[in-house]
Amino acid sequence: MSDLSQDPGFFTLLDGSHARLLGRPLAPEGRGADWLYAEAPFAVLAHDGSADPRFVYANRTAQSCFGYDWAAFTALPSRLSAEAPERAARQELLDRVARDGFATGYRGVRIAASGRRFLIEDGTVWQLVDADGTVRGQAATFSRWRDV
Repeated sequence: MSDLSQDPGFFTLLDGSHARLLGRPLAPEGRGADWLYAEAPFAVLAHDGSADPRFVYANRTAQSCFGYDWAAFTALPSRLSAEAPERAARQELLDRVARDGFATGYRGVRIAASGRRFLIEDGTVWQLVDADGTVRGQAATFSRWRDV
């Protein structure tokens, strides 16, 4: 897969899906793919729509939270971002997002590359839906987290 970190087309998918489903864009007006990847003060992650979804996007804030660089993050099955006991709750959330299009107010424990555990608070997860209505995966954003 190509590097989607600053891809304008992927940014359009992320931002456009967020705007259609949540009624507001992900990025402030005038900010684009470069800003979202390198400067956004909140984490943004996305995984594909495969049977065992793999991360295809993680901005620098997300990389810092999880302790993976771009190459490692985009090789990671997204289920591994949560410890085994947390995976059932994570899957329930993803199933709800698939059914309803999005979920807000999410909180859950995640695990960094180092094994450090941290709590995501007030997260939003949404379907990545292209202009033709095809679901391409799911994305998440959060701006509050703390070590646990």
